[in-house]
Amino acid sequence: MVAHRPVMAVMAGTLMLVGCTGGSDGDTGTGTRKPSARSSGTTGEPGSAPSSPDPYTVAEDRAPATRAEAVEFVRELPVRPDYFGAGFREGEPYESDPARWAVLGEDCVWRREPLPDGVLASLTRAFVLPATKGKEAVQVSLTVTVHADVTGGRRDMAVSLEESLRCPEQRLNATQRVRGLYSQANPFGEERNAIGDDDLTETGEYLVEGDQQARPFDWYKYRLGPVTVAATARIGAGRSEEERSAVSSEVAKGVSFVAADIDRLAGADGPSGKAASR
Repeated sequence: MVAHRPVMAVMAGTLMLVGCTGGSDGDTGTGTRKPSARSSGTTGEPGSAPSSPDPYTVAEDRAPATRAEAVEFVRELPVRPDYFGAGFREGEPYESDPARWAVLGEDCVWRREPLPDGVLASLTRAFVLPATKGKEAVQVSLTVTVHADVTGGRRDMAVSLEESLRCPEQRLNATQRVRGLYSQANPFGEERNAIGDDDLTETGEYLVEGDQQARPFDWYKYRLGPVTVAATARIGAGRSEEERSAVSSEVAKGVSFVAADIDRLAGADGPSGKAASR
């Protein structure tokens, strides 16, 4: 992991530099939303796959402009448990307070804090694949965050990338921590199958207090203009390597379904089907 750190640090600096420039990814310069072949042909149904190389995106002038619009936007997203694979159901508690978001402190402990200026809403939903005989549960947390502008979204991605360098071991809660995090960032435009304007993937392992057995931990994050969507997957013990790989693949696919929903919801008439007021 250490060998990758210089490369990741350079990428973080690149993302931060880009985040300090102006402009909207989804804006053509004429004040209208750039057409997206993906958004016009994607249904969001599990199993459907985008056929266009264009990324999902949200034009800044079509994004929520106020906290009230942003809260309505994130709550309207139709995130289905089966986006992440068969057998998933809503977790308990299911939804977080959209006026707060998770922050990694200087002590490398995650806490929920009030939203800062420039962040309009952040909603986390929990999903679980229940435990079965000999197999622990799979827990997925899906977070959609609406920033006031594209620059805020870019900075969020850059900060997320730098966090794994600053805190290679992080405490999630009172009983769980993650370690050995490896990050890969991909800005749109590189030779890859693009999902959003930028994406970030992290892999590592998590441990439960009192149990030294390491379990797989995956994290995916996409940026669509000023909106970010992220998911963590904690894959319980007792599953074969093939099963773990299949779960990771399904969760990643589920995040892309949510990205399609975000793209569509922020469509031609703006958030919540109303013209954006920006």
